[in-house]
Amino acid sequence: MNENTASSGAPQDGPPQAGEDEVSLLDLLLVLAKQKLLVLGLPFAAGVVSLAVAFSLPKIYTAQARILPPQQRESTAAAALSAIAGAAGAGAAAQALGLKNPGDLFVGILKGHTIADRMIERFRLKEVFETETMVATRRALARVTKISAGRDGLITIEVEDRDPKRAADMANAYIEELDRLIQVLAVTEAAQRRLFFERQLAAAREQLVQAEVALRRSIDEKGLAAVEAQSRAVVGTVERLRAEVAVKQIQLNAMRTFATERNPDMVRLRQEIASMQAELAKLEGGNGAPARNPASPAGLENIRLLRDVKYLEAMVELLTKQFEAAKIDEAKDAAIIQVVDSAIPPDFKSRPKRALIVLVSVLVAGLVAVLLAFIREALEKARRDPVSSARLEALRAQLRFR
Repeated sequence: MNENTASSGAPQDGPPQAGEDEVSLLDLLLVLAKQKLLVLGLPFAAGVVSLAVAFSLPKIYTAQARILPPQQRESTAAAALSAIAGAAGAGAAAQALGLKNPGDLFVGILKGHTIADRMIERFRLKEVFETETMVATRRALARVTKISAGRDGLITIEVEDRDPKRAADMANAYIEELDRLIQVLAVTEAAQRRLFFERQLAAAREQLVQAEVALRRSIDEKGLAAVEAQSRAVVGTVERLRAEVAVKQIQLNAMRTFATERNPDMVRLRQEIASMQAELAKLEGGNGAPARNPASPAGLENIRLLRDVKYLEAMVELLTKQFEAAKIDEAKDAAIIQVVDSAIPPDFKSRPKRALIVLVSVLVAGLVAVLLAFIREALEKARRDPVSSARLEALRAQLRFR
């Protein structure tokens, strides 16, 4: 009988477990039904509040513009290193020289304070953002502006604003300010050389004017002293050679800004300078030196001043040629911004996304309501159970502030 009882009891173990699962699911549904006011009321209230908040938020429009940054050609230094290292080492050579992706370079310029300050002044953003200081206005502008360089090589400029037209105008203004700024910045090797020779030429012209004034003053004070034709010829040759050496030195200093000392062009230029300096030393200390047989002290002074004038005239002439050549190179390598997509006033707002705000609020409130419903049910059961009730009172006592 015991065996029958055991055997009859064995198959009865399964159904009660299934019944318990069904009862536990029903218990959950009963709890939710019992707390239906909380479960349905809290999400509904959250939906109404979030809907009111969503409609109270101002409409924000996003205007977008895309540009193709100027593609800089490989610099002289990078080309020389590439020829030495081969194609495989070209990337490493460019990295060693600190050459950057043009997109990253112009994104950095767009995010700089110079363009930001121009945008603030142009659109009176202190009044728009209701800020008092430039620092706060720059931060406010950075929050509504997104500038990034994509993998496709394009730079995207996005501006958010309550006014769709102003958002489009600001996005296009970024492009205009960038184009204006890079015209005065030396962002290419050719532009750097042009700027370098321009400064040297201005200094040489000023020195030439001073030398001519000194020569004229000397002639007026001491009279026109005779200078031998041979001395004049030697003066012209020597001073022109001195000017050529000085210009070569300037070229060498300019090359040091983008090339190493082992660069073939720099090695060749140093050899030319050494050869010209040797020839100059022969002319100054050898045959026919102009100062050997001066006609008089006044003639000697005139020769010295004449040498300065001739030297500076040759210097200005040579620097002018170098400056014009650099300008031509800069024109060939001009940084021209190509606008792919101009910003237009958007027709639809980009935010706030009201439907999403309401949906997320209702879902979160629903989850919170379900959790609170089960907590309330558990607390009610704990009050009915003496043991659990005692523990609950003990917990309350521990949580009280004394």
